[in-house]
Amino acid sequence: MRMNTPRVSPVDEADWNDAQKAAIGNAKMGGRTLNIFKTMANHPGLAKRWMVFANHIMGKSSITLRDREIVILRMGWLCKSGYEWGQHVLIGLQCDMSKEEIEQVKTGAESSVWSDNERLLLKATDELHDDAFISNSTWQGLSKHYDTEQLMDIVFTAGQYNLVSMALNTLGVQLDEGMTLDDELRA
Repeated sequence: MRMNTPRVSPVDEADWNDAQKAAIGNAKMGGRTLNIFKTMANHPGLAKRWMVFANHIMGKSSITLRDREIVILRMGWLCKSGYEWGQHVLIGLQCDMSKEEIEQVKTGAESSVWSDNERLLLKATDELHDDAFISNSTWQGLSKHYDTEQLMDIVFTAGQYNLVSMALNTLGVQLDEGMTLDDELRA
């Protein structure tokens, strides 16, 4: 974690006004409201609009859950976002990723555990993080495995989690109960 205390304090759900309730809605995981949503409650107008996009990425994307989590975990790792990494380790395990595969996300495309399309997902995420552009060779490789909608969802998933990682890091969103921090992401 980059910060031990939040810069923007989470708003306890019991204290939410009508605008905050309308913006965040029933965004819960494991029956509880996560710190990311409690933090976003500080800006209900932004939260309401951001939730539409976030809900597409998490629930309506055309890529598989596993592919989505590979991209999200890699972006969280590259952005050194302790919260993002911790949250999506838990989600990745629910999306058919093994602990070894999650660990190998840190290594990236060079790891031998990945299939061809997964290597390309990791490479594309690295390229988007480093240069805000997927190279022609990576795009052509991805195009052998994914259709146009899926390619667009890959780009927007990486972009969403680059944005979210920046926000989490900068706002100082703290880990939720049950999340663990990878030693390599400690401040």
